[in-house]
Amino acid sequence: MKKIVAIGVVVVLSGAAIWRFTSGQGEPTTSYRFVTMERGDLEAVVTSTGNLDAVTTVQVGTQVSGRIDRLFVDFNDTVRRGQLMALIDTTLLVSAVQDARATLRRNTAQRNFAATELARIQRLADQQFATEVELNQAKYDLELAEANLESAEIAQERAERNLGYSRIYAPMSGVVIERSVEQGQTVAASMSTPQLFLLANDLSELEILASVDESDIGQIQEGQQVRFTVQAYDDETFEGRVRQVRLQSATQDNVVTYTAVVDVDNTDGRLLPGMTATVEFLVETVSDVYKVPNAALRFRPTEEMMTEFRERMMAAREAQGAPSDSTRRGGAAGQGGGQAAGAAARGGFGGGGFGAANRGMLWYLDEQGQLSAAFVRTGLSDGTMTEVQGRNIEAGMEIIAGVTITEGGSTANPFQQNNQSGGRFRGGGF
Repeated sequence: MKKIVAIGVVVVLSGAAIWRFTSGQGEPTTSYRFVTMERGDLEAVVTSTGNLDAVTTVQVGTQVSGRIDRLFVDFNDTVRRGQLMALIDTTLLVSAVQDARATLRRNTAQRNFAATELARIQRLADQQFATEVELNQAKYDLELAEANLESAEIAQERAERNLGYSRIYAPMSGVVIERSVEQGQTVAASMSTPQLFLLANDLSELEILASVDESDIGQIQEGQQVRFTVQAYDDETFEGRVRQVRLQSATQDNVVTYTAVVDVDNTDGRLLPGMTATVEFLVETVSDVYKVPNAALRFRPTEEMMTEFRERMMAAREAQGAPSDSTRRGGAAGQGGGQAAGAAARGGFGGGGFGAANRGMLWYLDEQGQLSAAFVRTGLSDGTMTEVQGRNIEAGMEIIAGVTITEGGSTANPFQQNNQSGGRFRGGGF
């Protein structure tokens, strides 16, 4: 029994040693992820959101309390300036006018009587039959009667005006976008003016109130072109222009934003007030330029790849003057290769970029499948693609954006099921 166990242990150890030896014989394999250089237009934009609204809206209310007797307009109705929109019950208002008129007549009679009495007392005083006190009293009674008459006239005018307020007219031509009352409803105007309707002057022109972050507001200017989309028409883009950048800021959750007002043409009437708009402010546009995904500019080769690249570049520099085997796309001994060799020898670049912020380096494989680099000057970026300028670059060029190195051989561990060879990825990301 002991011999069997010992033999088993020897077999296991031998198998492990064989697996370890064979697994170490495989060479690491390198696989690249490529992106394609394109040629076309590029735009830098500032993205924001906002809501569509009518340029001018007016709340139509009532200055008198009462029951809504009649409604003459409804949602979406088009009205003209001065058109009758609603009528408030006039029963109490007519009674108030009648009472004011009766009070006016009474005060008129009192004033006439006081004037006649003053004239009589004045004649008696002239004949020394009335005292000065009686004369002064008569004058006071006349002044009081005249004041009461004036107050009665004002009260009658107010009552008649309130009666006129029972008829609600459109203050401007436009469209009824909201009706807040029903026929028969009682409205009270004692403290504030209740809203009956919301009137928009013209829905053929709308505006967007877009909230722009303080870090981007400096790029927004009056007259700037704007594109936007709404959820109702996902596959369509609409246009507008910035009319105003408001100075008043708003702060929410420690984020400061400013409001940009965008004018929108809505002649076809498809856009509606209240729609949410995703807005793009066009900051800058370039046409017919080379552009690459940002991941290509962020790519950094591994140290092993850089070591091999530097050695090859140094050898190319030493052999300068001899015919180059690789001239495509600025290969190892080409124009781009010579510059890259010098930079590599000096350690002047570290993967994705070098020197100034508007410079970068693109990595690719030359015709021999060897790692090569091209210096470029970067320009406009839309956050995904970046404009590049440089020698030996062309549309369709395959640029390295990532690399995966698989280590170890293809022999699987006999003591582990479903084993996959390990690897590591290195790239520019997205």
